[in-house]
Amino acid sequence: MKIAPFAVEMWMNDWETKCELNLAETCVESLTIAELLALTGRNDDSLSELLTMKMTYGGIEGSDRLRNAITTLYANQNPENIVTTHGTIGANALIHQTLVERGDKVIAVVPTYQQHYSIPASIGADVHTLKLRADQDYLPDMDALAEMATPDTKLIAINNPNNPTGALMDRDQLMQIVEIARKADAWLLCDEVYRGTNQQGDGFAPAIADLYEKGISTASMSKAFSLAGLRLGWIAAPRALIEQVMIHRDYNTISVGMIDDHFAALALEHKDAVIGRSQRITRENLETLANWIDQEPLITWVKPRAGTTALLNYDLDIPSQDLCIEILKETGVMFTPGSALDMEGTLRIGFANTPSILKQGLARVSEFLAKRAR
Repeated sequence: MKIAPFAVEMWMNDWETKCELNLAETCVESLTIAELLALTGRNDDSLSELLTMKMTYGGIEGSDRLRNAITTLYANQNPENIVTTHGTIGANALIHQTLVERGDKVIAVVPTYQQHYSIPASIGADVHTLKLRADQDYLPDMDALAEMATPDTKLIAINNPNNPTGALMDRDQLMQIVEIARKADAWLLCDEVYRGTNQQGDGFAPAIADLYEKGISTASMSKAFSLAGLRLGWIAAPRALIEQVMIHRDYNTISVGMIDDHFAALALEHKDAVIGRSQRITRENLETLANWIDQEPLITWVKPRAGTTALLNYDLDIPSQDLCIEILKETGVMFTPGSALDMEGTLRIGFANTPSILKQGLARVSEFLAKRAR
């Protein structure tokens, strides 16, 4: 199977270990196990629970404890509608591999994580993309989507909150997409890996799996829950589809690690504390970033309403990858070039790192931009 190189992941692999201040990071500042135990009211003695854990494959679909904990993130899901995966990346891959066949029509709303158009294309699907625009606040043009979603559409893939723009669709907008998908009798996949990071309210947008009978939600412990090292994600979907996914999953996953399952369940059982920490970081850091952009004449944006990333437009005559390399080499600060997201002329910044890292990185970039302006 031939597939396009994964541009964002290649960029991260090439440069992530060569920067001083990583403003390309997309996870909320990662937790240590000690910090997780403290947030959940445990102490180091709790690790003794692991000593008697026999290292079998564990629950093949995920332990009952974990799947029950995952259902608390949804309004209408039961454990039988959940299957665990190797991160959201594994969840997304399994959905595309399960549903999409050669010749199927797939619509992907872009920019988004590259899986949602490159995997279907590698299978031989007829992939159509609907591009988000800054002048529409990076929200889908519903008329254009409705025109694209013909009765032969197999799958529509969206991302809410959106990576890299931080745009957020509310319930009314999601229901418009649901009606478009329902009219076409299409499956609707929503990559919800950043769910829980809304800048207002409880942080959680409605989940597509709760809104549509052919809705599929994917998510993980990586972004909002600050536990990317667990490499644990899941699919929430109708049971009949979960059973189809399991056929493919047997070939590449079998089960998730029992220790990963244990700590994910612990975090989700205390989700208010874990998410509360994440929201304090993302909400305070976004204001820091907004204040910085207000003072930078070469930078403009559409302020995110959720997520951990923002897309920055820059007024410089230089390709985004060249600019990112120049910034990194001169300042030690790492961004992601828009070219890796098929959004040339922009930079993606991750603003959910340690607040001191964000502030220090932005100060260095201000010096760089001032020199560039002169």
